Amino acid sequence: MNFQTIGFIGLGLIGGSIARAIRKFHPDTQIAAFDTNLDNLTLSLSEGVITSACTKVDETFSSCDLIFLCAPVNDNNTYLPVIRKLMKPGAVLTDVGSVKSGIHQEVCRHGLESCFIGGHPMAGSEKSGYSNSNDHLIENAYYILTPAEEFPEEDAASMEAYVRSLGAIPLVIRMEEHDHIVAAVSHLPHLIAAGLVNVVKESDSPDEKMKMIAAGGFKDITRIASSSPVMWQQICELNQKPIEEMLDRYISYLSSIREMVHNRESEEIYRLFETSRDYRNSIPDNSSGPIKKVYAIYCDIIDEAGGIATIATILASNNINIRNIGIIHNRSFEEGVLRIEFYQEDACEKAAALLRKYRYTVYES
Repeated sequence: MNFQTIGFIGLGLIGGSIARAIRKFHPDTQIAAFDTNLDNLTLSLSEGVITSACTKVDETFSSCDLIFLCAPVNDNNTYLPVIRKLMKPGAVLTDVGSVKSGIHQEVCRHGLESCFIGGHPMAGSEKSGYSNSNDHLIENAYYILTPAEEFPEEDAASMEAYVRSLGAIPLVIRMEEHDHIVAAVSHLPHLIAAGLVNVVKESDSPDEKMKMIAAGGFKDITRIASSSPVMWQQICELNQKPIEEMLDRYISYLSSIREMVHNRESEEIYRLFETSRDYRNSIPDNSSGPIKKVYAIYCDIIDEAGGIATIATILASNNINIRNIGIIHNRSFEEGVLRIEFYQEDACEKAAALLRKYRYTVYES
């Protein structure tokens, strides 16, 4: 199947990034988009990412070969009755939501099973919105596809090939299996991060010493707590049962850890850290999951005027873009004084080699 005309309902971080990838790899594609945020449409149109902007879901979408639902998960459902009337025969409908059972149920209710294949690119950011989108967000990321029962096999194969053409890695699984997996590796970590941040917030002193000292490992493992509250509220509602199951397991495990600590069970505590270390280290570095990998290095510098500026200049003069840079005041979990974060892995590797060439001591995360 040749997707020459594509429509987007929702043009935020994920929708915008997929649209940019399409423009990059399939430059002749006609892309129509609707978004409630008119600034997103204006910007994407001016950048040449989309070819037509819509202020509502209208007849423009009737010419589309493929339509992406990229609005918040609950909002996607509200567009189905309108889309059903507009879709031309043979067109494909997909979504990018991180919960699949709910959208599949709504698709069945509206008689769209034969044209729907669920989608979930396992990529993202703690930042949201079209302005934070890029054409490589889904590159080398798993892109899960969950075809409806009546969805033709040849169309599923076409969708797999198209996802692969955008640089992603298609993975076809059942919707129930998808929701179980993401409850464990995505939804539970977000709840843990949010809960941990709130525990520290509520335990802090009036002069906020915990907040002042918190850095390093704490900031890294709670980074995803900066994600959209609206999106995660909806995810928790839609994937309730799998999330509850994983929460029960985690709470039970935390209770057992508490017992180990209380009873000073040295061997068990050691095994806890040993098994978690070994399993985490066995995860390939090139594995791209739902929680976006951070590319960062740590660098020793002397506290002198212009130290950071010198490093920034070295990197900029070699066309290396910095995502974030700053002094680490709490180095309990890192070596190096300066933390430099990058958008891509190759930029991170290039920066490390370059700074070592200039005789800086660099530690890679």
